[in-house]
Amino acid sequence: MTRSVWLKADDEVGDWEARKRRITAGLEAGVDWVLVDDDDVDRVRELGEVNVAAFSNGDVHVMEAEEGDSDTDAVIVGKDGEGDGTVDLPSDFSGSADLSTLRTDGDGLQGGYVHIRNKNYESFAEEVAAEADFTIVIGEDWKIIPLENLIARIGEETDLIAGVQNATEARTAFETLELGADGVLLDTDDPDEIRKTVEVRDEVQRENLDLTWAEVTDVEQTGSADRVCIDTGNLMDHDEGMLIGSMARGLFFVHAETAESPYVASRPFRVNAGAVHAYVRTPGGETKYLSELSSGDEVQVVDLDGNTREAIVGRVKIEKRPMFRVQAETDEGDRIETLLQNAETIKVPTKDGRKAITDLEAGDEMKVYYENTARHFGEAVEESIIEK
Repeated sequence: MTRSVWLKADDEVGDWEARKRRITAGLEAGVDWVLVDDDDVDRVRELGEVNVAAFSNGDVHVMEAEEGDSDTDAVIVGKDGEGDGTVDLPSDFSGSADLSTLRTDGDGLQGGYVHIRNKNYESFAEEVAAEADFTIVIGEDWKIIPLENLIARIGEETDLIAGVQNATEARTAFETLELGADGVLLDTDDPDEIRKTVEVRDEVQRENLDLTWAEVTDVEQTGSADRVCIDTGNLMDHDEGMLIGSMARGLFFVHAETAESPYVASRPFRVNAGAVHAYVRTPGGETKYLSELSSGDEVQVVDLDGNTREAIVGRVKIEKRPMFRVQAETDEGDRIETLLQNAETIKVPTKDGRKAITDLEAGDEMKVYYENTARHFGEAVEESIIEK
């Protein structure tokens, strides 16, 4: 599930200068959507690149991006209507003006906005969810129980967006019933809270990998090969690196070059990853050949506990260098291997601590990621493939 952060920036926030400050903070933090009144859509477009949703005045038509027209990515129904309680809910939802508006064919994405005041509004939100691409729900005196109910009852036909006021509430919304909301609508002027909420979004949708140990069975010098250094646009910590291997089912943890050396400065943006044929793990559980990487691609950074995050490739350096072939055996008795450059600056985690590849020897235990699956164009597949 891809999570999203929406930022509330309509006229309830204040005048345009107040709204502009909030939107600018959201753009700098990396929010996914900004929710505004229709009159502000063009102003938001001038501030930066972001998805823009606009409250509707009963018109679900999404105007095409022509000169002078508002270019809205989604229209949201419910403000100043039944959704926020301005208009009383009808006893029979078939007579709902908001639902009637949502059922009208529009040219783009549509959403509903509902304040959950009581059980009737919770039921109304379910009806909205059946018609809308997005269902934004704002809790009043009680928040968790209605959200749990809606998560349990609403299917995949809508993205459920929960109203929150800080990063702590956002985490709760993302983790409720383990499934969580698809997104949050954040209502705050605090730039730090906006940034923290975006960090929560990133954290909850990242993988946590089950790393294990494999015993080194052979380390032998080979000839030279075309070696790849992955230089990222992100700094890595001392316990971080990437997962690299000649066989997709068994990838070796290779540390970033964060360690100081008497001979060369640390390069905490770099992983000296091995030969061009090897795999590197990328976000979403996929792999790429090192030879395929180029500037702008995403790779997966992992720490020693298996926590992952994304990094952007800034540069790939390919040079001919002498190599080691490292072979290890997993607890399942499977032999995996990779090629790594013969250099003291390449380090791997072992049970005895961080160790240079030049000091590695048979009997050491290295940290690896093992999954007994084959790969086809980077995707895991249920297929019999022999790698040796």
